[in-house]
Amino acid sequence: MRRNLAARLGVWSAHHRKAAIIGWLVFVVLATVIGGASGMVTASDDEMGVGESGRAAEILKDADIDEPAGELVMVSAADGASAGGWRDAAADLSKALTATGDVRDLKAPLPSEDGRDALLRFEIKGPSDEAADRVQPVLDAVAKAKEDGAAHGIAVHQFGDASSEKHLSDLLADDLKKAEFTAVPLALGILLVAFGAVVAALLPVGLALTACVAAFGLLSLASHQLHLFETTYSVMFLMGLAVGVDYCLFYLRRERDERAAGRDAETALRIAAATSGRAVLVSGLTVMVAMAGMFLSGLLLFKGFAVATILVVCVAMLGSVTVLPALLAALGDRIDAGRIPFLNRRAKKGVHASGGTAAKILKPVLARPKFFAVGAAVVLLALAAPALGMKTEQLGLEKQFGSDAPLSVSYQRITEKFPGGPAPARVVVEADDIGAQPVRAALDSLTEKAGDGAALTVHEAKNVAEIEIPLPGTGTDAEAKKALHELRDDTVPAAFAGVDATAHVGGDLASSEDFSDQLSKGIVPVFAFIAAVTFLLMLFSFRSVVIAVTSIALNLLSVGAAYGVMTAVFQHGWGAELIGSEKVGAIENWMPLFVLVVLFGLSMDYHVFVVSRISEARDRGLDNRSAIHEGITRTAGAVTGAAVIMVAVFAVFGTLSMQDMQQMGVGLGVAVLLDATVVRMILLPSLMALLGERNWHTPRYLRWLPRISHAEDAPAAPPRPGPYNTPVASGR
Repeated sequence: MRRNLAARLGVWSAHHRKAAIIGWLVFVVLATVIGGASGMVTASDDEMGVGESGRAAEILKDADIDEPAGELVMVSAADGASAGGWRDAAADLSKALTATGDVRDLKAPLPSEDGRDALLRFEIKGPSDEAADRVQPVLDAVAKAKEDGAAHGIAVHQFGDASSEKHLSDLLADDLKKAEFTAVPLALGILLVAFGAVVAALLPVGLALTACVAAFGLLSLASHQLHLFETTYSVMFLMGLAVGVDYCLFYLRRERDERAAGRDAETALRIAAATSGRAVLVSGLTVMVAMAGMFLSGLLLFKGFAVATILVVCVAMLGSVTVLPALLAALGDRIDAGRIPFLNRRAKKGVHASGGTAAKILKPVLARPKFFAVGAAVVLLALAAPALGMKTEQLGLEKQFGSDAPLSVSYQRITEKFPGGPAPARVVVEADDIGAQPVRAALDSLTEKAGDGAALTVHEAKNVAEIEIPLPGTGTDAEAKKALHELRDDTVPAAFAGVDATAHVGGDLASSEDFSDQLSKGIVPVFAFIAAVTFLLMLFSFRSVVIAVTSIALNLLSVGAAYGVMTAVFQHGWGAELIGSEKVGAIENWMPLFVLVVLFGLSMDYHVFVVSRISEARDRGLDNRSAIHEGITRTAGAVTGAAVIMVAVFAVFGTLSMQDMQQMGVGLGVAVLLDATVVRMILLPSLMALLGERNWHTPRYLRWLPRISHAEDAPAAPPRPGPYNTPVASGR
């Protein structure tokens, strides 16, 4: 029998182990060094916009108009202090800010309506994309003023473009370090329990980490063509560690199973390469193609996620089918070095016993498949029910960092006293002659109609003008959204009717609304793409329309359950305090699409691995139920270990500081847990048992598809004892 690609790669690597290992190390080092030297290019605010706000940003970018990083500092007199008690503190702070040398256009303090607060407005010198690196002296001056004012009943709050960007960057860096230093030991500990040997546990973690490091370097190179968001690296690490460990685990468990069944080292490695290695290739390809669907969203954020996840999955997949066989061949029996006595006995029992817990679960499931199929589906649909009321929005800073975070508190205090201050709407006007009388009249009319707080800036040399218009409410709530829509639909079009000029409304809220609109448009083509890709790959792999359709249906149930849990925890606040989070009333607007794509990809890890093993048993002549029993029981250990590692990694992200990272961690963790337990252990076998031989039927019009055997051309291992071991002809 002709060996498949994974088998050929595995055999070559085992026979040329030195070349494979050295080649991998050289690749990782080169990718890291070259990527580190090139540096990562992050996306600017101009590149993030879509829709009308994106066109407004594009006008400013084309005109080479750099929007300075603005900062706001509010000085307030506490209850009991004199209303004007802020004056001396504001004067001292103004002098301190000027002395830093990093401040320009510092305006006189603007009193609040009740006279108990004043707002200092200024900009950070230099290009806006460097403001976060220059803002530290300003932060120090404000911190000193806050400390000095506390003794005199004066409160100081700061919020602005540079300070919030620096806070976000520092928080992301700290969270990524926390994830690295928590997730890696967790994965290692789980693998120690699974294998009972130090070397066997270190191997998957080591390969996953080197895959992540190499992918980081490659992503830095890619960022020069496709600029990235800072959160992209966190997503890459999460996916790389989870997928990299899983792929190695599947391969390694199969090799150890074959050795325990009496195979010699070379035969065991060849079988593992031909079976689990092939499943890794199919799964990796499915994940990468599914991730490519994010390009159809039309959003830079998702394009960056797509590139990052495709790179790290590709590197992890290639490492698993090349350097891993070489390392296994080089180590031989030393793979069990560093045995931990108690854990080693448990690991051997778990790997090589006849089914254990999985067999006990499967016995009633296969005896009453209809009951368990309906029951599992009802459980998943019940978990998905809260998703029917899911609300999405671009979470503001006060929700993103938590209501008690200093930055959130400052934002809330400033918007309460000075509505629209931190996030005004920005009308950008472009004309052939910005100084023409009709254009200037329209600009003046709109500025006057906008009322107090509106500011007009005309760039005559660029034929561009900007009008900043404060929004009511908090700048992001329903009142502000209503005002924004009135501005876009009525006020601005009326002001420029019949005038030879184009006007677009941008700003933070406008960008958020346009982003959400684009997401709602993009989710349909993205879903259609990944569903079609999943269907075709499963069809080509198993020559079965039924397996392809049920794969999509099972994935949708997992995704729906994840949506429901996310909605219940973060939108409604059910149990949010248990994970150190809080009710925010909505889901981050990019989260549903991201979770959909990632889960469709990750679910294929387990699905391809399990169904391939079932199909392998069928190719050896077992009937449908016997094949299901053998496939599930023989993969239960690997799937359980892989799921526990994935859930642990995702759970770490669920404990990070930012709300979107928490939502991502909880959503993905819950979905993987349900997928590996309820779906793979109950719903999949019961559904396949109900469908019977229809699972494996190839319609006449598809019999031209190549027949791919999932069994290796080695003598079959003795069948496991159990109630479903009746051999039959394959009949496919």
